[in-house]
Amino acid sequence: MADRVTVIGWDGSPLTEAARSALAAATLVAGAAHHLALPEVPAAAERVRLGSVDLAARRIAGHRGTAVVLADGDPGLFGVVRTLRAPEHGLEVEVVPAVSSVAAAFARAGMPWDDARVVVAHQRTLRRAVNVCRAHPKVAVLTSPGAGPAELALLLDGVHRTFVICEELGTEREQVTVLTSDKAADHVWRDPNVVLVIGGGAPGGAPAGGWLMGHDTPAVRGWALPAEDTGGHTGQDPTLRAAQLGRLGPRVGDLVWDVGCAGGAFAVEAARLGAAVLAVDADPEACARTETAARAAGVQLQAVPGRAPHVLERLPEPDVVRIGGGGVPVVTACTDRRPERIVAHAATRDEAEAMSNALADGGYEVECALLQTVGLDPADWTERARSVVFLLSGRRT
Repeated sequence: MADRVTVIGWDGSPLTEAARSALAAATLVAGAAHHLALPEVPAAAERVRLGSVDLAARRIAGHRGTAVVLADGDPGLFGVVRTLRAPEHGLEVEVVPAVSSVAAAFARAGMPWDDARVVVAHQRTLRRAVNVCRAHPKVAVLTSPGAGPAELALLLDGVHRTFVICEELGTEREQVTVLTSDKAADHVWRDPNVVLVIGGGAPGGAPAGGWLMGHDTPAVRGWALPAEDTGGHTGQDPTLRAAQLGRLGPRVGDLVWDVGCAGGAFAVEAARLGAAVLAVDADPEACARTETAARAAGVQLQAVPGRAPHVLERLPEPDVVRIGGGGVPVVTACTDRRPERIVAHAATRDEAEAMSNALADGGYEVECALLQTVGLDPADWTERARSVVFLLSGRRT
């Protein structure tokens, strides 16, 4: 194992005294091509091109001498430090940080970033990164080949955002471009780059002086609230909505389909939990009510007017789905897209049985419950409202 491993962050500025000292003593230096070309790298040191960090870590673990790993920006922010310290490599490292590429990108844009979400986009995580951009007004995306600005823009089809694209930060070839998301796919972008995805924030903007980085504190405490407290319209029983949210578990990075969104109460609550939401309804007025409810609640979602199941064919892949109407044809259309979980409800046993069979035929493990709620007036304990409904939930097998 190497006698000493130092990880040096580099943001294009002159290296610090600590970084130069570590490099001068290095017998092995790992980094990208532009790092290995730095004049401070000793001519006699073994040089390792940093492609796979795992392979480089194994090489360092077997090296007898002093090793240095050069990385762009702050290597502790979605960087090589995590991999080098992983138990399978057993490397203890010293870190000389630099300004992260995220901080540098927001500095170039002249924007604060304590209220930003930061995501990494690889080909395997690109869809989830896009869902975060759908759901939140300020996102920094650390891209990779095959998951860059053009791919982000294509998957954000129909969602208007401003892209601040920072290419090769800290180098002589640095370039910052600001354009709308619909134009980003028309260009070829240089790696490495960072994309700031901005737009769609709640009216009035974010409050000054936040206290929790990257997260918004909901204005209203709790969930499965009465519809009027979410900015939505009455019509759906909050107890049913609570059960549906509990079965689906929407979370950051998910895309939720709310098919038959009606007044928007469920769609708004799913968005409050951090998920991206497509609210679908055949009634344009229902879509308008849902958008109004989202603005009132300070969340983002996309309303899609159209009749299910046909309108679902052009929507991006969902993670979880709530079906608010449409019966067996809509259930079948949703199972064909293979989300992790689906919830639906029915007013009669025959309807519930038909939808349960459709879920099972689609490859889902089905749970069914009969929910009965009775709203009481606490002043005299008289009945205010009664709801009886069959709740069906499907978990993909």
